[in-house]
Amino acid sequence: MPDTLTLTRPDDWHLHLRDGAALAAVLPHSARQFARAIVMPNLRPPVTTTAQALAYRERILAALPAGAHFEPLMTLYLTDNTPAEEIRRAKAAGVAAVKLYPSGATTNSDAGVTELRRTYAALEAMQRAGMPLLVHGEVTDPEVDLFDREAVFVDRQLIPLRRDFPSLKIVMEHVTTREGAQYVRDAEGSIGATITPQHLLYNRNAIFTGGLQPHLYCLPVLKGEVHRRALVEAATSGSPRFFLGTDSAPHAVHLKEHAGGHAGCYTALSALELYAEVFEAAGALERLEAFASFHGADFYGLPRNAGTVTLVREPWTLPEAVPFGEAALKPLRAGDTLAWRLAD
Repeated sequence: MPDTLTLTRPDDWHLHLRDGAALAAVLPHSARQFARAIVMPNLRPPVTTTAQALAYRERILAALPAGAHFEPLMTLYLTDNTPAEEIRRAKAAGVAAVKLYPSGATTNSDAGVTELRRTYAALEAMQRAGMPLLVHGEVTDPEVDLFDREAVFVDRQLIPLRRDFPSLKIVMEHVTTREGAQYVRDAEGSIGATITPQHLLYNRNAIFTGGLQPHLYCLPVLKGEVHRRALVEAATSGSPRFFLGTDSAPHAVHLKEHAGGHAGCYTALSALELYAEVFEAAGALERLEAFASFHGADFYGLPRNAGTVTLVREPWTLPEAVPFGEAALKPLRAGDTLAWRLAD
C-alpha cells in the first residue's frame, strides 16, 4: 500500500459556506484542499439574483486567508418566479449554475420551487445557455416515506423533466440511493451526480448506534446498507458521471444537539482524508484522483487544475470542535483517528 498519494488539486462541486463570521470560520478548511467549489445559494435571504450572487462572491473572496488560492463558483436559487432574463444575466456574469430546492426539502428551502412547471421559462433559458441545473432530488409529498423520496423524485420529476428539456445539463446533488445512482449511470444525455463522504461511509443504522447521533443527521438522510454499497460502487467505478461534492454543511453544535436539530454534516475539515478512506477500503485508491479532480471539471467544461495536493499515510485525530463565529462547530468523526492526512 502506498504511504503517499499525490492528486491533481481537487474541486468541491457542492459546498455550503454560510456568511459573515460563519463564512470566515469555515472557508479556510475548504480553501486548503480545493481549488474551486460550487457554492450553495440557500442563505437567508436566498441568493436569487445575479447581483446577490456577485456580492456574495466578493464576501467570500474577502474572507479568504492571505495567500490562499480558491475560486468560488456561484449559483442562483431557483424559485417559481425566476425570470428567463435573470438566467441570461447570470450566464453573462459568469454564474456557474442554478440550484433547484423543492420547497421544504432541506435547510432554508422554504422559498424553493413548489411546482416544476412554474420554472419552465427559466429552464428553457438555461438549456439554451448551457447552464447546469443542480437538483436536490427529493419529493416533499408527506405521503412518501422519507427514505423513498429520492427514488420517487427520479420517477415523478427527473425523468419527465429530462424528457421536456433533453439538452439541459443536470447534476443530481448528493445522490443517496441505488436507484438514483443507477439512473445517473444509465441515462442518456448530459447528467452527473455528486456523492458525499457521509453517504459513502455510513448507513442509517449509524444514526442510532449508541444513542441518537445528531451529527450524522443530514438531508437527504443516510439510507440502508444496500444503498451505501451502491454509492461506493458508483464513486469508485471510474464513471465520469460521478464526482466529489461534500455537501459540507456547518451548523453550530448547540443547533445540532437540540430538539429541532439542524440537518447537515460538517466534512470540510477532513474531506479528502474521508474520501481516501472510502476508496482505499474499496481497493480503488488509483481512481480517487479522477473522482476528486477530473470528472467534475470535465462535466462543467472547466479546465482541470494545475497544482497538486498530497495525502500522507499518517494517523491524526480530528478535534472535538473548531471555532464557528461565537459558537463551536463539531466536524464529522470528531475525536476519531483518521489514517490519511493532507500534507501542508
